[in-house]
Amino acid sequence: MKYLVVGLGNIGPEYADTRHNIGFMVLDELVKQEKEKFYSMRHAYYAEVPYKGRMLHLIKPTTYMNLSGRALNHWMKELKIPVENVLVIVDDIALPLGTLRLKPKGSAAGHNGLKHIEATLGNNEYARLRFGVSDNYPKGRQVDYVLSGFDDDEKPELPALIDRSIEMIKSFATVGTELTMTRFNK
Repeated sequence: MKYLVVGLGNIGPEYADTRHNIGFMVLDELVKQEKEKFYSMRHAYYAEVPYKGRMLHLIKPTTYMNLSGRALNHWMKELKIPVENVLVIVDDIALPLGTLRLKPKGSAAGHNGLKHIEATLGNNEYARLRFGVSDNYPKGRQVDYVLSGFDDDEKPELPALIDRSIEMIKSFATVGTELTMTRFNK
């Protein structure tokens, strides 16, 4: 069984460790833990992680957030992975920091990366792991907020949340969306 796990983010050092790049951060940690590495490939940094008889194909799109669908679509076709085996990891300002939610499908909720994926695929029938980054910003400053780093009081929470996200990715690939939601969504 093959799975495509897409961590959303933006390439470039100015975006590293920002809220909007949490998808990249989760996949970076997964690859590090599994002693694998990313390779620069078409539209994405690409890595493979074998896990319990399954192959997790990980991508970090190099198309920038607003064109994330281009990379996802290319790798789905290249690897012949059906949409039900796709998981997108995305930052979510509607959830407080510390909240992780797996959803089998849903709206883009204003997220430009998800909007482009939905437009490219023609549907929203793909699973997403929503990583809460809070909404602690003044009116009209959403872009500045998601493109900024985590606050000093938030940083200590990140390693455990990233590890939990990795557990959720592995659970998604082994027991599926419903059981993973039951076990992890709080």
